[in-house]
Amino acid sequence: MTDKHTPAPLKTSPPPHPHPSRPAFRLPPGACDAHCHVFGPAALFPYSPKRSYEPTDAPAAQLRALHALLGIERAVLVQASVHGHDNSAMLDAIAQSPESYRGVAMVPASISDAGLQALHEGGVRAVRFNFVRRLGGAPDLEAIRSLARRVQALGWHLVLHFDPQDLPVYRPFLDALPLPYVIDHMGRVLAQNGLRQEPFDALLELLKDPRCWVKLSGAERTSQLLSSAAGLPFEDAVPFARQLIEAAPERVLWGTDWPHPSVREMPDDGKLVDLLPLFTGDCAALQRLLLVDNPARLYWQD
Repeated sequence: MTDKHTPAPLKTSPPPHPHPSRPAFRLPPGACDAHCHVFGPAALFPYSPKRSYEPTDAPAAQLRALHALLGIERAVLVQASVHGHDNSAMLDAIAQSPESYRGVAMVPASISDAGLQALHEGGVRAVRFNFVRRLGGAPDLEAIRSLARRVQALGWHLVLHFDPQDLPVYRPFLDALPLPYVIDHMGRVLAQNGLRQEPFDALLELLKDPRCWVKLSGAERTSQLLSSAAGLPFEDAVPFARQLIEAAPERVLWGTDWPHPSVREMPDDGKLVDLLPLFTGDCAALQRLLLVDNPARLYWQD
């Protein structure tokens, strides 16, 4: 019998798609996956005891193999909550591909200037904060402001992960930030609520600010369709991506979100790549902005 004070077992996040397809769309040279993760392996890089789900190992070698299949040449590794403030797995992956990988760290407010400098030298160019409630909720806003001023001196930016309903709530906080910030996963808006929902309107308003960037990742999170639907999977996310590109073509990024933690259905990354020409139409210039020039400007300035 389980003691009433024993924590419930963590929900296990399934492994990524075992056989991703080769995409029909050919990515431009220098294409970047601007939002992906490495998990473990736990034997080398243990997971945080405070994690909210149980990950399946998804190491750097597996990510490199996927990128080779998809035609991706650069990547931005984003520290995931399962590793907490221990960025070792991410830094090890960057060290294996220092010219083509950059990183987004998660750090405590108490980190020293020397600690930030060491991360910079390890390829980190941003710090991430989770506002998503199931991942722990809102961080200390004053601590974020203080850290933002410190990382601004390094030329970094912030990466922010919100629940959609919180985008309007945090508008005053975002307007007062002293540096660029990137909003993950199209603000996690839900396609079922339509294009004129308050969170998406708020996201488009934020994009009027030249400091605001948005990632066109997480189509499988926005979508209400399953991959078994006719046509490409998750196509109902396309109108949202197109409007975001139209609003700020020079401040959008794209990423796979591999290995896709905590999704209702594991996507085929090749099919996610094949959504890109629907996002951009046949415009090669837009494709190059989204996949090559924008991430290079944000992450490879030095």
